[in-house]
Amino acid sequence: MKKNTDSSRKIVWILGSLSTITPFAIDLYLPAFAQLAKDFGTNTATISLSVSSYFIGMAIGQILYGPFLDRFGRKPPLYVGLSIFVLASFGCTLSWDVTSLVTFRFLQALGGSVAWVGAVAMVRDFFPVEASARIYSLLFLIIGVSPLLAPTIGGLIVTSLGWQAIFIFLVVITVIIVLLVIFFLPEGHIPDPTISIKLGPMVSTFFDILKNPAFRKYVIAGAFSFSTLFIYVAGSPIIFMEMYHVSPNVYGIIFAVLSVGFIGGGQVNILLTKKFSSERIFRAALIAQVVASIVFLIGVSTNLLDLYGIIAMFFMCLSCLGLTNPNGNALALAPFTRTVGSASALLGFIQIGVASLMSAGVGLFNISNAIPSVALMCASSVVALVLLSITPGSSDLQEKL
Repeated sequence: MKKNTDSSRKIVWILGSLSTITPFAIDLYLPAFAQLAKDFGTNTATISLSVSSYFIGMAIGQILYGPFLDRFGRKPPLYVGLSIFVLASFGCTLSWDVTSLVTFRFLQALGGSVAWVGAVAMVRDFFPVEASARIYSLLFLIIGVSPLLAPTIGGLIVTSLGWQAIFIFLVVITVIIVLLVIFFLPEGHIPDPTISIKLGPMVSTFFDILKNPAFRKYVIAGAFSFSTLFIYVAGSPIIFMEMYHVSPNVYGIIFAVLSVGFIGGGQVNILLTKKFSSERIFRAALIAQVVASIVFLIGVSTNLLDLYGIIAMFFMCLSCLGLTNPNGNALALAPFTRTVGSASALLGFIQIGVASLMSAGVGLFNISNAIPSVALMCASSVVALVLLSITPGSSDLQEKL
């Protein structure tokens, strides 16, 4: 669907706002790890399991919402999912131990995941295939407001009002975004009653999508590349607040600075897509990500990096991710039209699922220094490059579903 410039800009901003719900839900409470650990009588590594449970909820939620977005249109599933998110956010404020927090975070993600999968699908609703990588990069620019602001806001909320107030804040911003969707976002997809929401046909649709060689190649490689972001999010509170004893407010500032790398990579990608193919950019950025992560691992293993060196290396790795993620998503979804909602959901399920398992290592191994987190990031990047090289399929092997 083609829109004039003003309308397209409005749509991008609303889709970007939807996309910020999950980043805010993840980033806002990171400065509260120390207070949560104290209140629940545990350590921050254990608290990080609530990050992994959110990621797992995201993965499951996306695979469930995809067919519903195709069957009922984009907006009704958004209303249902975000209502669950709001209720679960209230539940988080009532958490009495780590287990209850992990459970409510899982439910929170199960509802909130509809925002991201819906936004990704609606990029294809409103914009042509050739513009999708650029639009995804614009979405990442808007998403970038979250890691720039969320930890800083979270740090201020924690120190003044306590960690429970963070989840009340999430409720408020989600309600505002839902109102924007209701009154200003057009329905981008005509409900298709031929799309089945029964388990058998849903699974069959997902298998049909997986048969596309380009989808398999870029989803799998992109998932392992994307995992480095989740590993960083889960491990950074331990590295900065436990290893280097920075305050929640300082941690928020560091997180914001590092987010500039991710945002900057996405904006450089907008310029690069005007001259180079998404396929070429994706491969080159992934090679750079592998090199940076190997250098990073050598640096932390030999104690050559101090706090500022670690920040610099995180910045380089996240900058590469700002290039790989939008191009990987665009290449994976390019073959689809009728089932783009389901394809978007499957993409999210694989991407978030792989990243969740990789990031869970941070909590399960009870880490106390930077080496395990950086080693996980390095391993994930190397696997991504290897899979990209050995998996058949390219953008010229696409077929419409």
